[in-house]
Amino acid sequence: MTKHYTLSQLADHLGAEIEGNPDQPIVKIATLLNASDQEIAFLANKKYRSQLDSTQAGAVILSADDAEFFSGNKLICDNPYVAYAKLAQYMDTTPSAASSIHSTAVIDQSVHLGENVKIAANAVIEAGAVIGDNVEIGAGCFIGQHVRIGAGTKLWANVTIYHEVEIGEHCLFQSGSVIGSDGFGYANESGEWVKIPQIGTVIIGNRVEVGACTSIDRGAIDNTVIHDNVILDNQIQIAHNVEIGYGTAIAGCSVLAGSVKIGKYCQLGGMVAVNGHNEVCDGVVITGMSMVTKGISKPGIYSSGMPHTTNKEWRKNIAHLRNLSDFKSRIKALETLTEQLNQTDK
Repeated sequence: MTKHYTLSQLADHLGAEIEGNPDQPIVKIATLLNASDQEIAFLANKKYRSQLDSTQAGAVILSADDAEFFSGNKLICDNPYVAYAKLAQYMDTTPSAASSIHSTAVIDQSVHLGENVKIAANAVIEAGAVIGDNVEIGAGCFIGQHVRIGAGTKLWANVTIYHEVEIGEHCLFQSGSVIGSDGFGYANESGEWVKIPQIGTVIIGNRVEVGACTSIDRGAIDNTVIHDNVILDNQIQIAHNVEIGYGTAIAGCSVLAGSVKIGKYCQLGGMVAVNGHNEVCDGVVITGMSMVTKGISKPGIYSSGMPHTTNKEWRKNIAHLRNLSDFKSRIKALETLTEQLNQTDK
């Protein structure tokens, strides 16, 4: 059933100022372009300001600077995008990952379950695990031996948590994520691979979110560590002994090789790769498809991915790239000749 809100209820929740009808009914959030008269939209980017003239939204969230451009019902706040995020949480209709402890869940008798834990069908929780209060474990999840999961954490269906992993409070794991699988550790003896058992684990802090099909490997000897308030997108590979600092965000399909250390408040775009044993300091932004081959010690924005172009132009540029060494030699020879001619003129 659709839940109805009044504009005044939403304003109270956000601490926003109302201009217009406080009793305006709101049923959901929509874009400026597609909103109906019982939906609320938001303006967080000035390039969409022109849509205020034509929007059919019942109300709009916007800043004080933009309020004069809209004559309808509005909620005025300092940061409309953050307000949108908080309102989306408040009005969220996403169902629980589980509603009770299902009869088909397999839970070892030594497992410690907190209060109000919910476990869906066919989940497996092995010996010695400790599950905090209000944890939700979705259908088909696997929780290995001696895992610890903090209060309020939610696992969607088919999440795998290997043995001895430690997870903090109020984390979210999307379906298919794998936490604590073996790191890629092998020695080579006369052409034969000798597996190195990975005896570390994974330590995950509070309020960490992990995207669908993202893998976080356990440490080889020391632990892989994900600090509080980190957000990881879908299909990311975090190798053994990686450490990711507080508040860092990493977009989809990125790869952090073994023993990489990422600082606090960093942002890595999609398909970024960081070579093993490199350290990235706090406050670094790395744009999509960049390859980090050496450490970064100064905050700032870094890029290396090549933007797309026509195939014809790309082939021409690659041909020039392959001849860089030859160009360098020819330029050096010209510089030497120029210097000799200048000395002759003197």
